[in-house]
Amino acid sequence: MRILSFFKKLFSRRKKPVPKKIGLALGSGGAKGFAHLGALKAFEEEGISFDVVTGTSIGSIIGALYAKGYSSTDICELVKTVAFRDLVKHVRLRMNMSPIEEMLSSYLGDIDFSDLKIPFACWATDEDSNEGVLLNSGNLARACCASSAMPPFFAAVKIGDSYLADGAFTNAIPSDVARDMGADFVIGIDLSSPRYVSDKTNGGTVLSFLLKKFALDIPEKELPNARTRGYENADVMLEPNLKNFRATDFSTRAWDEMYEAGYAQAKQRMIEIKAKLKEKGF
Repeated sequence: MRILSFFKKLFSRRKKPVPKKIGLALGSGGAKGFAHLGALKAFEEEGISFDVVTGTSIGSIIGALYAKGYSSTDICELVKTVAFRDLVKHVRLRMNMSPIEEMLSSYLGDIDFSDLKIPFACWATDEDSNEGVLLNSGNLARACCASSAMPPFFAAVKIGDSYLADGAFTNAIPSDVARDMGADFVIGIDLSSPRYVSDKTNGGTVLSFLLKKFALDIPEKELPNARTRGYENADVMLEPNLKNFRATDFSTRAWDEMYEAGYAQAKQRMIEIKAKLKEKGF
């Protein structure tokens, strides 16, 4: 018995500690997602990588590409190859996400979440129940489209027996999802920060407008929770100053400026981020 006890202690001492994980939660915001790419570039330069990635709307698209293995530079190059005028024309004709799904499939391939290099999940909203829906399995491109389908510009996307729309209505920055997926430290990125409110860009204002105009049955009092839950579950929330941009600003000049805003915000907060990571034992 003493020998058995000795070997148990010996092997228990040699047991390796479970590595801690860093999570990234990419918020909604349409074209303002270029700020996500700038922030990712800053993290790459600082040698910070992510073990878990989550996203809502444009955050789901960028998050999926990043989780597949594309760098921030790779994603920027992919975007430059997109003929946006033709894409917008097709989207307007169909009023659904199918042209975007086709485009995403060409970059992501016909793959499922399980095929990604980094664990990834995205968030959508059920059109009928108005409840949030976690998407972490099935066809990746279709899930990203469901997470991004903002009515009335895009029809809801059918997945299984449900019709799913933009996740921004119920979880604009899914930091809590990253936490649930095992992240010990979560960095979120809010593209519509309350710190930089303006009538033309405030995410809450846009959502409130859609609720009223298209009779979406989500109480306005719940809209703040769609963003605040992201703050409550993040160790650090980046808030790039994008008050001068709309979610529909697809000009090259706007892209460059939004990218720089994301990059600058991440660089500005880097000392804080590294200090907090050190405190957490990373």
